[in-house]
Amino acid sequence: MKVTIDRLGHLGDGIAQGPLGAIFVPGMLPGEEVEGDLQGDQLADYRIVTPSVDRVKPPCPHAKTCGGCMMQHASEAFVADWKLGIVKGALAGQGLEAEFRPIITSPPKSRRRATIAARRTKNGALMGFHARASDMVVEVPNCQLLHPDLLATFPGLQALVKLGGSRTAEVSLTVTRSLSGADVMVVGGKPLDGQLQLELARVTETYGFARLTWNGDTVALRTAPMQRFGRALVSPPPGAFLQATVEGEQALLRTVALAIGPAKKIVDLFAGVGTFALPLAERAEVLAVEGEPAMTAALAKAANNTEGLKRVTVETRDLFRRPLEDDEFKGIDAVVIDPPRAGAEAQMAVLARSKVPVIASVSCNPISFARDAKMLIAGGYSLDWVQVVDQFRWSAHVELVGRFSRT
Repeated sequence: MKVTIDRLGHLGDGIAQGPLGAIFVPGMLPGEEVEGDLQGDQLADYRIVTPSVDRVKPPCPHAKTCGGCMMQHASEAFVADWKLGIVKGALAGQGLEAEFRPIITSPPKSRRRATIAARRTKNGALMGFHARASDMVVEVPNCQLLHPDLLATFPGLQALVKLGGSRTAEVSLTVTRSLSGADVMVVGGKPLDGQLQLELARVTETYGFARLTWNGDTVALRTAPMQRFGRALVSPPPGAFLQATVEGEQALLRTVALAIGPAKKIVDLFAGVGTFALPLAERAEVLAVEGEPAMTAALAKAANNTEGLKRVTVETRDLFRRPLEDDEFKGIDAVVIDPPRAGAEAQMAVLARSKVPVIASVSCNPISFARDAKMLIAGGYSLDWVQVVDQFRWSAHVELVGRFSRT
């Protein structure tokens, strides 16, 4: 059967129109003519008859087997337009449109955090990313996505798997680049006993890991894993949220700073460990609100230990169950809000009826962003512009900032 790809789905699959409905073909681009065997709504054993002008050779040697990246076969210009289209489509679904600033894309080999899948084998350890739509683990020694410092941790990670992994169950290793060495969090390893803990500590020392967390317990701390936010240094708790790349984080921070302008009193909602709150405190008073006590403790400690900051007030509060109320925004010049993927419907409802002059809304989900944007606009705000930041190259993932102002 021969089909022509009409568009891409939200996960990057090519979609063609068949006699009985949509046909899905992975790894395709719009306009490409493809021939293969129809099996249900999938085209199998397919080959490209007419390639798109936007098709390029994948830069990574693991592209055909690894499921970590899905768009390496497309030109950078195509991927940029596609990601802008994802956000525009989400806004259009709510009847909205906006001015878009040029997309900012993180460079290759810049991811500072990754979750690696691994299994212990008879002769060592198998470690890498899952193949697309599969539990098969693909080794990625020449990954073009990860920062070289993360790739350099692989021998040490393999040593951990050999010690505490299983041949029957998968181990998950989250490794984060820090200023003082790799911060490693392992889930699914063997239960700890005295001997295993001693051996894990030796691996931590041998390979220079800053911290090792094993099934929720910190078993080795060679030095605090530090991250820099502006002039402040923070030691995040294990598993704390961080932006995927330093370049992406800086792009988001610059955009947020541009959005709120000369604000002197700022509320940072879902503040995490201070990604925005600490740099912004170099020029304004900040109330930073976050629901996780370990993260607010790290933020408060960093603020107290950093010279030259304006007043930083830190509050631990579940903003889903107990959002800040109208009177708590009195006298506030700007709000920065960076909720999880589900958005912050309850808090946005309060903001929509507040008098805050400017809101910088940061999001990793265009769908929830568009829903929350509609709520703010219904409350009297205007969406001035949107900035898309692509921290997750070659994926369908999108980060963005929207500037809202009181009309």
